Amino acid sequence: MNSRDTQSDDTLSENSHFAIPRSSSKFSRREFVVAALATGFALSVLPVSAETITTDSNGLVVGEVKIPVQGGAIPAYRAMPAAGGPFPTILVVHEIFGVHEHIKDICRRLAKLGYFAVAPYLYAREGDVAGKTDMQEILPIVRKVPESQVSSDLDATVAWAKNTGHADTSRLGITGFCWGGRQVWLYAAHNPDLRAGVAWYGPLQFPKSDNAPGNPVDEVAKMNAPVLGLYGGADKSIPLSQIEAMRAAIKAAGKSSEIVVYPDTPHAFNADYRPSYRPKEAQDGWARMLEWFKKYGVA
Repeated sequence: MNSRDTQSDDTLSENSHFAIPRSSSKFSRREFVVAALATGFALSVLPVSAETITTDSNGLVVGEVKIPVQGGAIPAYRAMPAAGGPFPTILVVHEIFGVHEHIKDICRRLAKLGYFAVAPYLYAREGDVAGKTDMQEILPIVRKVPESQVSSDLDATVAWAKNTGHADTSRLGITGFCWGGRQVWLYAAHNPDLRAGVAWYGPLQFPKSDNAPGNPVDEVAKMNAPVLGLYGGADKSIPLSQIEAMRAAIKAAGKSSEIVVYPDTPHAFNADYRPSYRPKEAQDGWARMLEWFKKYGVA
């Protein structure tokens, strides 16, 4: 099954085959399967759409870096302006397909706007999804990733960025897509130093497990930073009922987070390399994201 054939293949909804099982990889294990990022697009997303956006690296410093984490190091893609700094910092959390060319391009787009953007590969201990062509090969890898490990690796990425001297991590934001969008909500409840987050169509409810012991809707009261959620009204994998439940939890907790729902819009509407791409909604979401970061001091 090719990931481009249906809109729900790359989601982690409770109704999909993507639910995380109770078996958990060991957070502290030292075997790192992936030492370097793949080039280009993940094989599972080929062929890419004619609408795919490619941002040049003129005026930027870009490329792969290594992030020291518990037990070893993970690869990441970093993009920042070539002059000036230190720059406001944005963590970019990849979708299920890992840090492929689309996620790298997101980093370059942000760097063109004056940000230090870094996208760590958060499955480095569990496996390489870039070379997989079938979702049934990718899913077992993603299922092994503990969300506590994700938060820890993101913390390590922030620490690494600060130590470069080019990143102003006092102005810290995070954005993520699908699987990564879910991590944005969770990270907002984890890191007290986060200023703001933007979650693009991030799944809100999974069956609870050792790897995913809490859902965003359960963590709202703990959120340290406001999150802007961007969702599609025609996303078959994230029901509107879950979105409304999240909105209600935000209101009950008195938080400043907000959710925007684009009517008749599918999952992955910002993924310009896929048929799900919706230019109007993607551009509006991008503008809202930048304004959100500016509003909350990530600029």
